[in-house]
Amino acid sequence: MCWSATADLVAGAAVAAVGVTGVVLAPDRRALPLAALPLLLGAHQIVESAVWSSGGGSGPATVAWAVVALPLLAVWVPAGVLCVAPSGARTRLAVLLAVGVATAVPLAHALATRPVTAEIRGRTVGYTVDLSHPVLLVAGYLLATVGSLLLSGDRRLVVLGLLAAAGAAVCWTLWRLEFISTWCAFAALCSVVLLGWVRARARASSRPRQNA
Repeated sequence: MCWSATADLVAGAAVAAVGVTGVVLAPDRRALPLAALPLLLGAHQIVESAVWSSGGGSGPATVAWAVVALPLLAVWVPAGVLCVAPSGARTRLAVLLAVGVATAVPLAHALATRPVTAEIRGRTVGYTVDLSHPVLLVAGYLLATVGSLLLSGDRRLVVLGLLAAAGAAVCWTLWRLEFISTWCAFAALCSVVLLGWVRARARASSRPRQNA
């Protein structure tokens, strides 16, 4: 996610702070899962700082990182989008949530039954998990997470989906080249966009009370 333990720790703390702000400003319970997403992403980066500090390997920090990155986010993102979706978008988003659950189950099973290892590769961390049908699982993962944002029916969330798609492509390319891990920068940017979404939702929800 970041290029060093320090970068992960600092960026993670900043992103988590954005998440705390979002949770405080969330206008209703339906918005809480997405408002809290930066808090989860920040904690995820802080966990990876522990992976850096331990020199990789297959310890608890590596497993915790994989649990958040793989099965948890595959369900969290589409569930959060479904919670705030307009009625016209709920059917398609329910399908994407089902895709996320169907993707998360084999991912969770793999993490529970097979070793997960991390390897420090210069300014990146490489994670290895023995997955069956990895291409299918990656497709399901992206469909559930990025797809739910793009099909949310909410302009700000669509922008977030486009940023996530672009960020995933850029970060994957740099990671494959073992040049530098930059997802933390995109996580920070996406977190700021989510905070803007929370504030806009809070303003919209307050208007009827102000006019009453």
